[in-house]
Amino acid sequence: MKNLTKLAALASVATLALAGCGADADASAGPDNGDKKDLTIAVFNGWDEGIAASELWKAVLEEKGYNVELEYADAAALYLGVSSGDYDLSLDTWLPITHATYLDQYGDDMVDLGVWNDDAKLTIAVNEDAPINSLEELAANADLFDNTLVGIEPGAGLTEATTDEVIPGYGLESMEYLTSSTPAMLSELKSATAKGENIAVTLWRPHWAYDAFPIKDLEDPKGALGEAEGIHSFGSKEFEADFPALSGWIKDFTMDSETLFSLENAMFNGEDSGKDHSAAVKAWMEENQEFVDSLTQD
Repeated sequence: MKNLTKLAALASVATLALAGCGADADASAGPDNGDKKDLTIAVFNGWDEGIAASELWKAVLEEKGYNVELEYADAAALYLGVSSGDYDLSLDTWLPITHATYLDQYGDDMVDLGVWNDDAKLTIAVNEDAPINSLEELAANADLFDNTLVGIEPGAGLTEATTDEVIPGYGLESMEYLTSSTPAMLSELKSATAKGENIAVTLWRPHWAYDAFPIKDLEDPKGALGEAEGIHSFGSKEFEADFPALSGWIKDFTMDSETLFSLENAMFNGEDSGKDHSAAVKAWMEENQEFVDSLTQD
């Protein structure tokens, strides 16, 4: 009887051990859909919408067994990496204008996986209750904005467009155009809207400021800031073969600006904001579960 008891105990331990091995195997298993497990997403340095979309997809895919790495790079290195297959995917190509020169150079060695947001554009924004709605009204009402237009970095493309096109195009030469940095502009915007004061700033969509502050874009009837662009996803030449299921999800991926603004706001301006965005993304996903679930529906 003692021997039988020992054998039963050993059998029980063995069963538990096998179960544990099975659990470990399941935890380390890749996606069961024909896709490769390891995925590298290339992300532009400093482009919040691309960071937000990439962090969201990283979290979504890791829950499905993928091993996802985000690689941050400047534009030239990013496109070289995707075109050579060193990176699998990138989610932040603006077309037809902003990144056209890179597509001319590397486009033949990449796959366009479609547009997920079609509202990418440069803007001049004011507080929501400002008494004007168009850039054509700004010069005549400059005193309401302390004769000041608050900009971002001096070397930014938005700053160049404002200096070369917006100011002369709408007769804003008498306004003081302050350029310093994006954080400084956002600080001024936050302070003015909190105090209920008028303010005019250079901005762009998509940006979390549209979710964080009560602001609106001034109409640009002369097109000084250009037309809205689409944000495309691009994969390596091998992407569709290596990730057939994910390719379908990315091609179907759409995210309207309001949803994107809320994700960016949670990541870059919320309580959990910081360099490690995982906590903010997880919290946002829980609050937007229906949208999250839709990303990987076949």
